Amino acid sequence: MAGRSKILIVEDEKLLRWSLLEGFRREGYQVHGAENGKEALNKIGGEQYELILMDIKLPVINGIEVLQSLKRTNPQITVIMMTGYGDIETTVEAMRAGAYDYVTKPFNLDEIRTRIERALEASNLQKEVSYLRDFHKKQLGVDNVVSHSDSMRQLLGLVQKMAAASDSTVLILGETGTGKDLVARYIHFRSPRADRPFVDINCAALPDTLLESELMGHEKGAFTDAKAAKRGLFEQANGGTLFMDEIGDMPLAIQAKVLELIETKQFRRLGGLRDLEVDVRIIAATNKNLAKLVLEGIMREDLYYRLKVLSVTLPPLRERKEDIPLLITHFLGQFDRKGVNRGMEMSTQALKHLMSYDWPGNVRELKNVIERAVILNDGPVILPGHLPPEIVEPGVQRGGYDLNELEIPPDGVPLAQIERDLIKRALDMAQGNLSKAARIIHVSRDTLRYRIRKLGIPHRSTP
Repeated sequence: MAGRSKILIVEDEKLLRWSLLEGFRREGYQVHGAENGKEALNKIGGEQYELILMDIKLPVINGIEVLQSLKRTNPQITVIMMTGYGDIETTVEAMRAGAYDYVTKPFNLDEIRTRIERALEASNLQKEVSYLRDFHKKQLGVDNVVSHSDSMRQLLGLVQKMAAASDSTVLILGETGTGKDLVARYIHFRSPRADRPFVDINCAALPDTLLESELMGHEKGAFTDAKAAKRGLFEQANGGTLFMDEIGDMPLAIQAKVLELIETKQFRRLGGLRDLEVDVRIIAATNKNLAKLVLEGIMREDLYYRLKVLSVTLPPLRERKEDIPLLITHFLGQFDRKGVNRGMEMSTQALKHLMSYDWPGNVRELKNVIERAVILNDGPVILPGHLPPEIVEPGVQRGGYDLNELEIPPDGVPLAQIERDLIKRALDMAQGNLSKAARIIHVSRDTLRYRIRKLGIPHRSTP
C-alpha cells in the first residue's frame, strides 16, 4: 500500500516537516510537503492525494480553514490533524469539520505511521464500497433491463415504485431461475437505502440453529462454540436491506422473531439480555405457494400478510418468449467480455429450438445453455448440435421418469432413504460436482449441500 499512496504533509516547522517527509519516504510512501495553508491548497489543486497530514496551527491560512475548504470540494478526502497538547477545543472543531483522526504533539513516527495505515485502509475500503454501489446502480438501471415483453415492462414500473417505498416489506414470488435475487438487488440499489448495506441469506441453506444465529447474532458464551460475541445479519444490514431468499423454508420459531423485528424494529441476540434496535428493510423471496403453506401450518399467517405488503410475481420465461432472442444476445455479449465468446452468433435453426423449448429452469437455465454452447463450439456459429438433447429432440422429457418403475418393499421404506439414494445417484451422474448434481434434481446448490449434511451422505466435492 505504501508505494501506491501519495501523502501531503502540511507543517510550518521546517525540521519536523523534513523529519516526517524523510521518515515516510523510507516507508515507501510518495510524500510532498507544504509549509502553510495556501501552499497546501495550491498543491492539492494540482495533485491527487490519498491522505493529508496537517497541523492545525498554520500561517497564512490555518489548518481548520484548509480542512473546511477541502471538504467542500472533496468530501471523501482523508485528513489527519496534528495538534498541540491540551488544545482540546480546536481538536474538537477539526473533528466536526470532517477530520478522520488527530495526533497530539509530541509524537513518534511509529505512532503516526499506525494512524496513517489505519486511515488509508479505511479510505480504500470506502472507495471499494462506493465503487461496488455505483457498479450495482449502473448494472441495475432501467436501461439495462433485458426485456421487450409488455409483462416485464409493466413489472419494472411496479418495482420502481416499490423501490421508492423504502420502509415497506417486499415479497418476490416466482419459479426457480426467474431472477428474484436480481429484482431484490434492483429494489435496494434504486431505493433511498442504496448507500447502505445489502445483505442476503438463503433460508434453506442452513440448519435451524445456525440460521437463527446468523440472523440474530449471539453473545459470548450463548452456546458451546460461542467464544466471542457476533453481530448477526440484522445488525450488519442496519440502515439497508436484508434479502431473505427461500423464505418458505424458514422454521416457525424463527418466523416469529422475524415478524417481531418487522413490527418493532427490535430483536435480541442469542444469549442476550437487552433488545437491539435496527432500521432494516426486509425483502423476501420464494418459489413456493406461501398461502398453501399457511393453510398447512408451515407458514405463519401474520408473517405472510406482513411480508406481502408489496408483492410482485415474476413471469416464467415460457410466458415471455419474445425476450429470448434479446437474452441470448445479452448473454453472448457477457461471455464475449470474458474472452469466451469470440464473436459467436446463434444460427437460425438453433434459435428455433430455443424458442420452442419451455424452459423449466427459466432465465438461469437459458444462460447455462448459452454458456455450454459457447464452450463446446470451436466455430463462429452456434448450431443445434451445440445444444442439450432435451432442447433439440422433442421426444426427450427433461427430468422424466416412470413412478411405476419405483419398487417399494411390502414393509415400506423411509422417505429419507429414498431422498438419500436419489442424491447419491445424482452425485454419481455428476461425478461429484455439486452444481451439476443440484441441476439434475432441480434444487439450488446450497439446498443440496444442506441435504447432504443433514442426511449424512459421504461426499467430496469435485471442481
